Amino acid sequence: MKTILSRGEKVFAIASASILAFLALICVVPFILIFMSSISSENSLITNGYTFFPKELSLDSYYYMIGQAKIVMRSYGVSIFVTVVGTATSLLITPMLAYPLSRKDFKYRKIITFLVFFSLLFNGGIVPSYIMWTKLFELKNTIWALIIPTYLMNGFNILLVKSYFEKNVPKDLIEAAQMDGANEFTIFFKVMMPMATPVIATVGMFTGLAYWNDWINGLYYINDPALYGVQQLLIRILDNIQFLKSGTAAALIGNVVIDLPSASIRMALAVIGILPILIIFPLLQKYFIRGIVIGAVKG
Repeated sequence: MKTILSRGEKVFAIASASILAFLALICVVPFILIFMSSISSENSLITNGYTFFPKELSLDSYYYMIGQAKIVMRSYGVSIFVTVVGTATSLLITPMLAYPLSRKDFKYRKIITFLVFFSLLFNGGIVPSYIMWTKLFELKNTIWALIIPTYLMNGFNILLVKSYFEKNVPKDLIEAAQMDGANEFTIFFKVMMPMATPVIATVGMFTGLAYWNDWINGLYYINDPALYGVQQLLIRILDNIQFLKSGTAAALIGNVVIDLPSASIRMALAVIGILPILIIFPLLQKYFIRGIVIGAVKG
């Protein structure tokens, strides 16, 4: 049966759609500007600045990146491995902690919940963290230094999943599973996890984005170029170009380095870093929205 909207409902629908379209355009425009700037010539950027309609097109920045293809692909491999392994591990251990905290019959529920919440407000700082990860756990210059510190388990994600379990998984369902002889691991993997798909996808998006965009762990714990992720490699390439174009380096090497596309390559590096996120995000968008609404608003 076709729904007939009143005049007020039609006005509201048009107004809300227009506002959302405008906000979506605001989000998309910077990406368009980044891409157009990445295919602009260096002289055009210096003369006219960043514009949607460059007067002179050039692919020099991408040619430069193609020349670094072996290094770039290796860094992509590192970032993909870190993102996949880190996100998968986080999606296992985060619900495993959130599940007992959502059970009111768990004896230490309140104290552990308080400790999780406390970790959101306070931390030991950079120096103690660095000493702990490098001296105690000896993670420096290992792939695990890009996975374990900072992002593997986040207090906000734990509380988000905990809230979802409390509000959206009926107690009767857990009791029924217990009456059928299911132990806690069976309940967790067979009952809780399948019902938590929206919030798990949401946490996965948060964690995956954090891992992919991370350069702090690489800056602190990685000196080996073979372990550079995409973000750290992009920073290193940009630093090298700036050095080569500096007065001292130019005097030693020659004027040929002056033609390196330092301005446009910034935008090309941004395009390369953003591209995987633009591909993956639409696939998880419906779960992302549903998980945020159910896990946070209802919680």
